[in-house]
Amino acid sequence: MLIRKKVILSICIILIVILVAGCAGPRDRQAPTEDVDGTSEISAEDTANDVSEAEVTEPGQYVVTDTMQYLYYGNQRVIHPPSEGDAFYGQDAQYNGIEPHFVDNGDGTITDESTGLMWQKEMTRSDFDDAENKAEAATTGGYDDWRVPTIKEMYSLMDFRGTDPDPMAESASGLTPFVDTEYFDFEYPTVGRIIDAQYITSTEYVYKVMTVQAAFFGLNLADGRIKGYPQSGGDLKVEEGRYYLRLVRGNTAYGTNFFVDNGDGTITDEATGLTWTQSDSGDDEFADMLSAYTNDDGSLNWEEALDFAENLDYAGYDDWRLPNAKELQSIVDYSRSPDTTDSPAIDPIFECTQIVNEMGNDDYGFYWTGTTHAKTGNSGSTAVYVSFGRALGYMNGKWMDVHGAGAQRSDPKSGDPDDYGNNAPQGDAIRVYNYVRPVRG
Repeated sequence: MLIRKKVILSICIILIVILVAGCAGPRDRQAPTEDVDGTSEISAEDTANDVSEAEVTEPGQYVVTDTMQYLYYGNQRVIHPPSEGDAFYGQDAQYNGIEPHFVDNGDGTITDESTGLMWQKEMTRSDFDDAENKAEAATTGGYDDWRVPTIKEMYSLMDFRGTDPDPMAESASGLTPFVDTEYFDFEYPTVGRIIDAQYITSTEYVYKVMTVQAAFFGLNLADGRIKGYPQSGGDLKVEEGRYYLRLVRGNTAYGTNFFVDNGDGTITDEATGLTWTQSDSGDDEFADMLSAYTNDDGSLNWEEALDFAENLDYAGYDDWRLPNAKELQSIVDYSRSPDTTDSPAIDPIFECTQIVNEMGNDDYGFYWTGTTHAKTGNSGSTAVYVSFGRALGYMNGKWMDVHGAGAQRSDPKSGDPDDYGNNAPQGDAIRVYNYVRPVRG
C-alpha cells in the first residue's frame, strides 16, 4: 500500500503515520534555492535521506519494494516537491512504498525481510554458462539451496538513489551504484567500460538480441538498466567471467503474478496488491482526456504522462497514478515477445496499443514510469520506461531488437524525438512520447 509523502513535523507525527498507514515513514524536504522548470531547484545534499525501517511482510508474497527515490525532478534537474495540481506532481518520490528491510546475518548472507529473499553479500565474476554450476556448489552461510535469481528477484535489489554514469568515464570517483552498498558488496569493473557491471539472472529472452544472439535478462547495477545480454558474453572477455553473479535463496514464489479480471476495465494482481487499468492510454476510451495533450494517439511525454495518470477518474476510482519502475516491471511476462508469441511481453489479460516501430514492423510500445533515471551530477532529463515490445536500437547501419521485450531503459522526458538522432547508448530508439498504464493501490 502506498501513501503520499508528507513533511515531517515531529517524531510523534512519524509514529502516527507508521501506525496508521503501516508503511515506511515520510521524509523532510528543505527549502528550494531557485526556480527551474516552473518549480524550484534544490541540491541532492539538501534532501534528507533519512530512511526509516520498512514494514516486514510474510515470506511467500510478491512484495514490490520501494525504488528508494526521494528526490523530485522536473524535465532537467532536481526541483522542490510539487504540490497537487502542479507540473510534475505524482512522480515516484511523491509516493512512499514498502522499503527493503535488509538484515546482515553476519555469515556472508543478507536477508530482505520485506521480500523473504536471502542474498549473498558478496558477488563473484561468472560467465552465463557457469552460473548454475556455481549455484549448485555454493554453501554460503551453511546453506546448500542457493539458486541463480530470476530477473524479478534481482530487480528487488534495484535502488534508484543510484546515478547513471558517463559510459566513457575512466574513474569511479563520485559515482553511486544502483544497489545499497551499506549491505551489499559492489565494484565498478576495471576491465571494459565502467558501466559493464551486469548481473546474471536465470531469465532468458525467448527470442534473440541483435538478430542472432541467445540472451538472458541481466540487471546492470552500474547504470540502472535491465537488458538482454548475450549468453556468450559478447566481445569482452574476462578471465574470471564476463558478468557478475549474486545468488539467492528462499521465497520461491517471488515474482509470480496472480491476475484477476475485475470486470470493470481493471486488473488486480493479488500477489502484489496492485490494481491496473486493463487498457493503456492509447485506448479509444481515453480519447477525451488526450485532447489536452500533444498527441491524440495516447503517446505522451513524461510531464503529460504524470498528469494523465493523476487526473484519471476510471472504474469508480480517482486515485490512479503513474507506476514506479519496480511496479511496472512486476507485470512483465518474460515468456512472451512479439517474435515468439506475436504479443507484447505481458499477460494477455491486459490490452496493449499496437504501434509501427522504427523498422516499419508491427510492435508494442515503451511505457513510462514515474521514476527518474538520474545521471551523475543530478541531471534528471530522462525517466525510466519498460519496453513491452522490442527494445530497438540502431547498430551496424540498421534497426534491430538489441535488448529484448521486457527491457528497462530510459528516454528523454521532453523534446522532439527527431532532434536526438541515434545518440542514445547503443543507439537505443528515442521516442519521448510513450504510453501509460495507470496503477492504484
